[in-house]
Amino acid sequence: MAYTIAVLSQKGGTGKTTAVRTLADAFRRSEVRTLAVDLDPQGNLSDYFDLDPEVAPTIADVLAGRAKAPEAIHSDLIPANLSLAEAELMLGGKMGRELTLRRALAELPGEHDLILIDCPPSLGLLTVNALVAADRALVTAEAQYFALQGVEQAMEVVDLARDSLNPELGLLGVLLNLADMRTVHSREALASLQERFGGQVFETVIRASIAYAESAERARSILDYRPDLGADYISLAGEVLDRLPGFELARQRVLALDAGVRT
Repeated sequence: MAYTIAVLSQKGGTGKTTAVRTLADAFRRSEVRTLAVDLDPQGNLSDYFDLDPEVAPTIADVLAGRAKAPEAIHSDLIPANLSLAEAELMLGGKMGRELTLRRALAELPGEHDLILIDCPPSLGLLTVNALVAADRALVTAEAQYFALQGVEQAMEVVDLARDSLNPELGLLGVLLNLADMRTVHSREALASLQERFGGQVFETVIRASIAYAESAERARSILDYRPDLGADYISLAGEVLDRLPGFELARQRVLALDAGVRT
């Protein structure tokens, strides 16, 4: 049975979608069968994977009951587009609306080891659905003044989902993304997160670079476009697997991948 991770943030611009895209790449290259789920109506993750914007069915069809989750998998991705915004409105009036995604993913045939859910850059119904379907939550934060406030707001939603609908949900970790550790500002943001969340903050910090936007525009993984930057995400992938049960061998393969990228 797949281990499901919801990747979320309180707002956009925290590098969340790049994290999902690149972690999926790193895991797959380490022989971890990984399914990505685009749960953002903007469909940025689907674009990053270079999927046809007209591809169907999508996660919106799954949530609306027009398709089963296995039917919506395209190249190990369940895509999204703007029709997901309409599906979210429809969910608002549905009994048991917070459980819709969990029920849908339960119909997957068990061909994957990990499921990564790219949540929308808000803490609404779609994000709650992701957290109810997930085993762990990974919260991303941008290195800026309100980083701690944003993470605490995200954690309130994680706690709400755990207390009311998914008691097994846990925090996988907090990731400081898009940081320039040469600046006092970024170092202070990291220090505030570490003071508040301690060891739950990943040791890996993702460096800020315009190359991420360039790789997304070209629909190329940062592991190929800029391997030096990709090394950050490979290091993160190792930390993620180290915090999950049953992935010891996969973590060793990630470390080997890390060594190959850095040479």
